[in-house]
Amino acid sequence: MDVVALLALLVLGIVVLTPLAARLGVPQPVVLTVYGLLLALVPAVPAPRIPPDVILPIVLPPLLFATTQRGSLRDLRRDAPAVLTLAVGLTAASAAVVAVVAHLLGLPWAVAVVLGAIVAPPDPVAATAVARKLRLPPRLVTVLEGEGQFNDATALTLYQVALIAVTAGGIGVVEVGWRLLLEVAGGVLIGLAGGIAARWALARLHDASVETTVTLALPFAVYLAADEVEASGVLAVLAAGLFLRAQGHSATTSSGWLLGRAVWRYVDFAVTGLLFGFLGLELTNALEASSRLSSGHSLGVAAAVVGSLVVVRFAVVHAASAVAGRRARRRGSATPAGWREATVASWAGMRGVVTVATALALPFTAQGGDFPYRAEVILVALVVVIATLVLQGLTLAPLVRRLGVARPGDAAADVRGLRRDATRAALRALEGAGGVSARARETALGRYRARLEHQSALVDLFDEGEDDPGAVDEVGRLFLVGVDAERDTVLEARRTGRVSPDAADEVLLDVEARAARFE
Repeated sequence: MDVVALLALLVLGIVVLTPLAARLGVPQPVVLTVYGLLLALVPAVPAPRIPPDVILPIVLPPLLFATTQRGSLRDLRRDAPAVLTLAVGLTAASAAVVAVVAHLLGLPWAVAVVLGAIVAPPDPVAATAVARKLRLPPRLVTVLEGEGQFNDATALTLYQVALIAVTAGGIGVVEVGWRLLLEVAGGVLIGLAGGIAARWALARLHDASVETTVTLALPFAVYLAADEVEASGVLAVLAAGLFLRAQGHSATTSSGWLLGRAVWRYVDFAVTGLLFGFLGLELTNALEASSRLSSGHSLGVAAAVVGSLVVVRFAVVHAASAVAGRRARRRGSATPAGWREATVASWAGMRGVVTVATALALPFTAQGGDFPYRAEVILVALVVVIATLVLQGLTLAPLVRRLGVARPGDAAADVRGLRRDATRAALRALEGAGGVSARARETALGRYRARLEHQSALVDLFDEGEDDPGAVDEVGRLFLVGVDAERDTVLEARRTGRVSPDAADEVLLDVEARAARFE
């Protein structure tokens, strides 16, 4: 079996197991990792060897950029102290504690620091998926997502500095400071420059496919540019992505935004799924390659690392929550988070994509040999990922329910209210628009008045749905009946040649966009 067949098997696993994971209530990464482990047991399945120097540039840019396209800068600024505490303070503390533990268990200091940097950053994918499904408080979701965006920069900066110390044979304090400054400042500046250039290009392009191509190329371009000057590619991607998130929408056409949103959702889904499937395969390789596994040393290190990561996260998160609570009480404002929210945030520390990618990307030394203890470091890192995904990933949702942290509100109600408010704003703008005929104005106003009446009726119906839940379900079914009739009419017209395919697809775009709201 060749690598193409292996890729096909991984894709098949994603297609089949993703809906199964949702039905079972199990995080998708857990199911795909188990699938990769089972694949590795099949004798005909190959064990591909990916060159270490191409893993990070291929995997990290799209995943990091995709995370910036969720959330808002306003929420990040509001919760910046909590986000920075976790993304910088907790990540550095986790790396330090793991380094001490690993050194006490026999790894050299430089190698132990590399291991600490590899396993320090949690993966927000599974945690935020559960958070949104269970309607955790918005602030807690923002903090977890913000941590997931910025802890990678902290961990990867530590990772790269530690790698230099190992592969180049040592590094001085002055050089460490210079490299940190270059990593941070250079990465941010390159990312902002790339974001500004991309927005300039988007404002002059009016084709959805071309616009999406620009956004796809941007994270790879800024990552490679930063890497070329030894700056932080992670910070470059984050800076570019956050800039476009805040400033790029007005420069993009509506169709370009819709296409880009769909493409980035898929890229995030596909890359993450493939990497977790590959994790199971690579764990088997690491087990076979670890020369010290017979004594149980590697698994002992992994168990100690998992325990230390859980303990340090609980300590830092609860301490930070207590400090924030005291400050809020002194100001007379609402306490931002209690012990229940802090406990949930403490347990949402599953490791994932970045840990896998950085472990597999361990390079060769300057002498051309393998990275010292490479097999053992990879094995420990992959075991940490699997252990935290299974242990914390499977128990996070029950913990949330047990602590009663989920908020009672309904996110769908916010959507309905916002649509009504947006329609009212459109009506006010049309009524004040000048330089048009009365007939044109009334035509446009008529469309928005009908939409406002529709949105208001929906808000009233769903707000009263507790008294008549059957009516709410009936409205959804009726909408789908109407959409099915529209779709059949358009497809029949396209099939018989009554209209051109382009015209039919244009109408279908609107029909399917409305249908997707009720799926």
